[in-house]
Amino acid sequence: MEWVASIFDAAQQWIFESVMQPLLFAMGLGGILESGYDAAGWLLVGALQIAVICLVIGPLQKWRPVELVVDRAAVRVDVLYTLIHRLGLFRVAMFFLLAPVMDSLFGVLRLAGFSPLQLDGLLPGWTDIPWVSLIVYLVVFDFVDYWIHRGQHHFEWWWKLHALHHSQRQMTMWTDNRNHLLDDVLRDVIWVVVAQCIGVAPAQFIAIVAIAQLSESFQHANLRVWFGVIGERFWVSPRFHRLHHSVGIGHETVKDARHGADGQVVSAKHVVLGGHNFGVLLPWWDMLMGTANFEQRYDPTGVRDQIEPDANGRVRDYGQGFWSQQWRGMLRLLGRA
Repeated sequence: MEWVASIFDAAQQWIFESVMQPLLFAMGLGGILESGYDAAGWLLVGALQIAVICLVIGPLQKWRPVELVVDRAAVRVDVLYTLIHRLGLFRVAMFFLLAPVMDSLFGVLRLAGFSPLQLDGLLPGWTDIPWVSLIVYLVVFDFVDYWIHRGQHHFEWWWKLHALHHSQRQMTMWTDNRNHLLDDVLRDVIWVVVAQCIGVAPAQFIAIVAIAQLSESFQHANLRVWFGVIGERFWVSPRFHRLHHSVGIGHETVKDARHGADGQVVSAKHVVLGGHNFGVLLPWWDMLMGTANFEQRYDPTGVRDQIEPDANGRVRDYGQGFWSQQWRGMLRLLGRA
């Protein structure tokens, strides 16, 4: 693995010297060259991910698609989301907006005597082995991601943002990054706080994010495949995650009855936020928490209010283009959509 790391380091150095450094000097930002070097790493990882998406996952989609993709325009918007996130543009913006705030916050906490929980100290010797520490951190972050995902589906205000991700009715390998930017900011803040608290090295953090993102691109693919009885319980498959996006299965729970204040039944069925298959990489947490659904089925994806009219006979429009989707997400959050 050392030769892989050496090649990556050389490529990162070349991108930094050829692209990032001249750009930062031209913008009068020579004082943050170290951050420019980190940005070069994110850019390289993103470019490698996009290459894998196009050269590996793309052919797999053509080999065993779940459905015929007819809305190419919606997929092109998802491609834009992917390029923004995977090539580091979103993370660079987060650096300028959030890094100073987070650094100040943790500086104050350290002065107040706060001592982060270092996993290296809890597992002495084990974390000295790079691949072992990577697996440990990967499991920890996936556990955190499971609860973030549960929160996105539990709290109505958060669901109003996260619903954009579920509004894609033509899931493909580009769908993963179709998110409201504010939703991404909230998730990134939680990840940064956790990384600071458990002491993840920057290089390992990049590797964890890269593994998670590439796996999620595969899980969202328009691909009719499952991993078998054992494999399905080891790693999240495209079939397992598609159920999470399925209308009436993945992001809502149907209660048998809803009672009014007087105890009378108001409706025979009541749909509430909830659902199944929240695991991002590992289905273990769904299995432990009783939210796993291992049925071998491929249902239509989307959000119920896109399909079923409300009391006024209207269906919800989540927007067609990038800025339209972002704006409508803010309107939903403010209760004006």
